[in-house]
Amino acid sequence: MPTIISHAAVPLALGLGLGTMRIPRTLLVAGIAAAMLPDADVILFRFGVTADSIWSHRGFSHSLGFALLLGLAAAVLLRRAAPPLFAFAFVVLCAASHGLLDMLTNGGHGIALLWPLSGERYFFDWRPIQVSPLAASRFVTKAAAVAKTEAIWIWLPALLVALSLRGLGGRKGATP
Repeated sequence: MPTIISHAAVPLALGLGLGTMRIPRTLLVAGIAAAMLPDADVILFRFGVTADSIWSHRGFSHSLGFALLLGLAAAVLLRRAAPPLFAFAFVVLCAASHGLLDMLTNGGHGIALLWPLSGERYFFDWRPIQVSPLAASRFVTKAAAVAKTEAIWIWLPALLVALSLRGLGGRKGATP
C-alpha cells in the first residue's frame, strides 16, 4: 500500500483544484477520511482474521462496493454541506482511489476491487509504487524508497491535477 498519508492526495488535489465553492471543507474532510479509511482493516488481524480472508487487509474495505457504501453515507450525512449526488460522487471517487492506488504497488496482496460480486484480488500489470510495509520496524528501513515512489507516482500527478483544474476553472470556485 502507499502510506496512509498519500491516500489523501486524490481528495486534496480535487479540493485544491476545484476550490471551496465546489468542494466545501466538510466534504473535503469526508473525502480525505474516505480515502484513508480502507486501511483501518488491519485492525481485524488482531481479531484473528487471516490474510486470505475477504475481511483482511486489501479485502472488502478496498473495494468499489465499500466505496459506494461510503458515498451513500456521505450523501445522507453531508446533505447540508453539498448536494447529495455531488457528495456521493466525490466520496465514492475518493474511497475508490484507495484500492486503485494500492493496485499500483509492487507487493502485498491484490485488491478485492469487485467485492461483493467477487472476492478475487487484483493488481495492475504496471506497478511502479514501492509497497509500504505494515510493520513500523520494517517501514523505517524502506521509508526513503516508499517516499520517492509516492512523490513521483502519487503526489506529482496530484499536484498536476490540482493545477490543471485550477487553471481550467480560472478564479471560479476559488478560495476567497
